Amino acid sequence: MTAFLLNDTVVVERDGDPALTVLHYLRQRKRRTGTKEGCGSGDCGACTVVVGRVEQGRICYETASACLTPLSALQGKQLITVEDLRQEGELHPVQQAVVDLHASQCGFCTPGMVMSLFVLQKQHIGWDRQQAEQALAGNLCRCTGYRPIMDTARQLCEHPTEDSFTRQEANTVARLNALAREVTEVPFGEEQRCFMPTSLEQLAACYLRYPQARLLAGGTDLMLEMAQAGSAPPSAIALEQVETLRDAYTDDNHIHLGAGLTITQCEHRLHAALPAFAQALQRFASRQIRNRATLGGNIANASPIGDTPPMLLALDAGLLLQRGGDLRTIPLREFFLAYRKTALAPGEFIREILIPRGALLDNFRAWKVSKRADDDIAIVFGAFSLHIEQGRIVQARVAFGGMDAIPRRAERCERALLHQPWNRETIMAASQVLAQDFTPLSDARASADYRMQLARNLLLRYFFCLQGEDVTMEVTHHVA
Repeated sequence: MTAFLLNDTVVVERDGDPALTVLHYLRQRKRRTGTKEGCGSGDCGACTVVVGRVEQGRICYETASACLTPLSALQGKQLITVEDLRQEGELHPVQQAVVDLHASQCGFCTPGMVMSLFVLQKQHIGWDRQQAEQALAGNLCRCTGYRPIMDTARQLCEHPTEDSFTRQEANTVARLNALAREVTEVPFGEEQRCFMPTSLEQLAACYLRYPQARLLAGGTDLMLEMAQAGSAPPSAIALEQVETLRDAYTDDNHIHLGAGLTITQCEHRLHAALPAFAQALQRFASRQIRNRATLGGNIANASPIGDTPPMLLALDAGLLLQRGGDLRTIPLREFFLAYRKTALAPGEFIREILIPRGALLDNFRAWKVSKRADDDIAIVFGAFSLHIEQGRIVQARVAFGGMDAIPRRAERCERALLHQPWNRETIMAASQVLAQDFTPLSDARASADYRMQLARNLLLRYFFCLQGEDVTMEVTHHVA
């Protein structure tokens, strides 16, 4: 059962199909066709909707790709579509600005852009072009009408207006809190297809009993997998209601990040402690995807080109795993076994990511190389963390994604750096050793030789970055 607000109307849906997307639900069951179906894979933004949740007594609005968002993710939340924006028969200020500044052309992508602009205005007061570009990077205009769209964003940020959502916020918070209180433990049953545990204990017990079930967190990979396969798994366990999985805190030894934290939440949490990590996350897909994708999911799917594993490897991160009532901690470097294969036992899940505090955090840097600056997957992702004392390297962590069947550290390169003087000659010599660590493949994105050259250039870029020098003269222009 999923209970949520569709704008201001309470909706209770009992469909247990884990493959049911918000897009299909809106268009086929509610006949809300303003939310368009474009790519069906979270790339174009035509299906962008807004999801509101209660956070510290206020409504936090975020965009989401309806084509990759499971209906179960709406439990206790508010769903807003383009049809809901009209204000007492008049266009919403965002819609009116789109009209006035000619930001709509063919119109197919316009509803999704309107929803992204709606959230941009809600989240930001004052104009910041970079923030606007981040908000709209996941909305592709097929008519190349970007200038008037950015003009609209600027006007909305510089001249925010009150609307019915602002006036009704207190009432909406109360209603969503009431829906949250109504969530009760879902009993196990063979007839069920989508379990919705509300605690770690329920999750652990459910997954132990049904280890063949698929864990459904953000769903940005699993929902696409199901759509491409044309079928759903026999059962799924939705993690959306397990609040403990979104815990984040710092103690004397570690930065603790719950596996259920979204990429957007990680970006905010790590902004102060690991600014290079947070900055790299801004190139993780689009804002719509970052609002849904989880840190634990990005690790557990074991993609060789995932964005977060190389960074976590370079930080010596560990994983807290849980199976039933049993807990164990393993280094991340031991988690990836082979292509898409991990050390997780049946019924075991990632509960927490542990980043050690210490000197490795100080010089951490990471870069993603891709064909596009935004909303693209990596050709090579390099992450580096060296500790230098009195001109010598005393700790070295070098990790790459896209260079092998799994993301992993370049251990021979690390040994070539260790105890050596911190200078360009050391870096150049260690970069040649990368050929002993990796034998990259050639594919549609890049050749093996190109990947190897990128990896070497990224290590050299790291040296220049720590030296405070201009990297553009020494590093290939392809490095983004």
